[in-house]
Amino acid sequence: MTETEDQRAERLLTGRIDRKLPRRFYKQVTTCECEGGFDIRLDDRIVKTPLKRPFAVPSHDMARAIAAEWDAQETHINPSTMIITRLANTAVDRVREDEARIVAELTGFAASDLVCYRAGSPDPLVERQSLHWDPVLDWVKATHGVQFVCVEGIVHHAQPETSLATISQALTAEDEFRLTAIHNVTTLTGSTLIAMMTAAGAISGEDAWAAAHADEDWQIEQWGSDEEAEARRAVRKRDFDATMQFIRMC
Repeated sequence: MTETEDQRAERLLTGRIDRKLPRRFYKQVTTCECEGGFDIRLDDRIVKTPLKRPFAVPSHDMARAIAAEWDAQETHINPSTMIITRLANTAVDRVREDEARIVAELTGFAASDLVCYRAGSPDPLVERQSLHWDPVLDWVKATHGVQFVCVEGIVHHAQPETSLATISQALTAEDEFRLTAIHNVTTLTGSTLIAMMTAAGAISGEDAWAAAHADEDWQIEQWGSDEEAEARRAVRKRDFDATMQFIRMC
């Protein structure tokens, strides 16, 4: 069987590709409307979360996408290929009961957000950062009525408490599925503000990814890349694209 790009990236990162995985034990995957949304069934057996909680997702589109992930498993079940399933499990098992901590963590990211720390030189990098990051800060101001302070360099600079409080309040208003997506995008991009803008549909996934990697892309253009770094980025991009799909299905 030809090795896929994702498998190659995983092999390069882990040094192996053969792992002990559970065998596929079901023949048919279906979705069904249930209390709280839609569930997924394996030969009429309702799927539960890893913590054995009822697994109900908010939209039929999401249920179908998760069912497709289960159905795509061949002889073994590989959770690393089931990103939508993993995000939904996280929403039900982790985020739902711990939303305050997740909001606090995301607000902490915003307090030292990527888009607020700018280079002083060279001019092309300064201009690239402004091109990608100024629209994020403009969106935050227009949507939430608050400003974030930009500084030159990487030394931490405190953001206005009112700005952080407003961001925290906006995040608190999100449900557990959208909050899970925002957290995942924040982890992948280093920016809560980019993640919130993405979740709001105010920036495309392509532009959000470019904004998050403005510095990295600049470095690659100057010095080149290496195979391991490319493999790590490919895995992150796969997760990012799946999270974009997850957001649309919320």
